[in-house]
Amino acid sequence: MLSGISRRGVVLCKSCCRQYSVVGLDPVSEMRSVPASIVLPSYHRNGIPPPRLPTVDIKSKDEISRLREAGHITGGILDKVMNMVQVGITTDELDRYAHDQIVSQAAYPAPLNYRGYPKSICTSVNNVLCHGIPNSRQLQDGDIISIDVSIFYKGVFGDCCSTKVVGQGDSTVHELTKVTRDSTLAAIETCKPGVRLCAVGNTISDYAERAGFSICKEFIGHGIGSYFHGLPEVYHYSNSHGPTLRPGMVFTIEPILMEGRDRMSILADGWTAVSADSKRAAQFEHTILITDNEPEILSPHR
Repeated sequence: MLSGISRRGVVLCKSCCRQYSVVGLDPVSEMRSVPASIVLPSYHRNGIPPPRLPTVDIKSKDEISRLREAGHITGGILDKVMNMVQVGITTDELDRYAHDQIVSQAAYPAPLNYRGYPKSICTSVNNVLCHGIPNSRQLQDGDIISIDVSIFYKGVFGDCCSTKVVGQGDSTVHELTKVTRDSTLAAIETCKPGVRLCAVGNTISDYAERAGFSICKEFIGHGIGSYFHGLPEVYHYSNSHGPTLRPGMVFTIEPILMEGRDRMSILADGWTAVSADSKRAAQFEHTILITDNEPEILSPHR
């Protein structure tokens, strides 16, 4: 897939004769507030999460029940936000809508002030890999956007992400989106008791390599529960690491596939991760539970 960058920051996809804008930083509105009735995570004031647990924990039945409820709420809100995506809407408007949906469920938007993050969701457009901060930029025809929604609810976290092409888009970006989704679901299917966690990355690598895409290695899946991020660490590329899966484990699988090379940088806001070659990326994420048989998706979404 060959491309060229014009002086105006527009990339021309020569394989399909369409173009898309390279995304940078745009004005960000003030951090939103939450109602006093919302139960808050420990980091809501100072932005500092507690130290992560030193080992992988096995969830109790009560924890699983609450994680399932939080996951279903998170996935449902993500679907609603994705339905709002259209040409002309700003990512700040998407953030406002998501924020209102989350607090209406008596939940806290988990990214809000997590290590100082200023918004309630992440919106990553075109060349932004992840952690894009919602801002005043309007979505354009042909953009690709990944939206990550996570919440704190009844003492546990829910976390999921999806990607959508805005308007028509080109053949490459549709293929990138499809392969990312398909590889995520295929990786989830491998997650059964007795299987090594490295099966996740090995499966995703097979899909990406066959399609000619690369995998971002800097961002990984993670354990989740009463904490936002913990063990196990889930690598999305070919590897031989990770524990043997056991019933009661809960973690996220969230690969980022890249149209170009596996190289990235962080912009001046300290959050926005972009591809070094300004090519596009897609991400999908589910939170899953290891059961005695098939894995359970705790965060169902389209």
